[in-house]
Amino acid sequence: MTENEEKIIETTEENSVGAIRIASDVVATIASMAASEIPGVAGMSGGITSGLAQMLGRKQMTKGVKVDVNENDAALDIYVIVKYGVAIGEVAKQVQEGVKATVESMTGLACREVNVHVQGVAFPEPEPAPAEEAPAE
Repeated sequence: MTENEEKIIETTEENSVGAIRIASDVVATIASMAASEIPGVAGMSGGITSGLAQMLGRKQMTKGVKVDVNENDAALDIYVIVKYGVAIGEVAKQVQEGVKATVESMTGLACREVNVHVQGVAFPEPEPAPAEEAPAE
């Protein structure tokens, strides 16, 4: 069980049919997907547990996101790896704005804070050297 699975929140939107409940993992998945789509983000950075889940072959969509949800709002910590050569501050700001807008529009929860933690820089893969042609005989 991840730390995001521990809480299930209930929005304050009660109606005659009942209450709407959104699991913290749903919010974390939305935030992870939104952050991954920002140009300059190479990937999400998880901890030891997400690395273990990857080794076991399980795909973890909440990787790199920690969510603290109350009834009406959420605080998110986003852990990213950025691409080499990008303006880190600008990418982090775009992650904050993108995650906030996406989570708020999809869940109706207000994001009281979106903290971006840059955990590393991804360097481009070196291109393989061209193979030399063998001389014709």
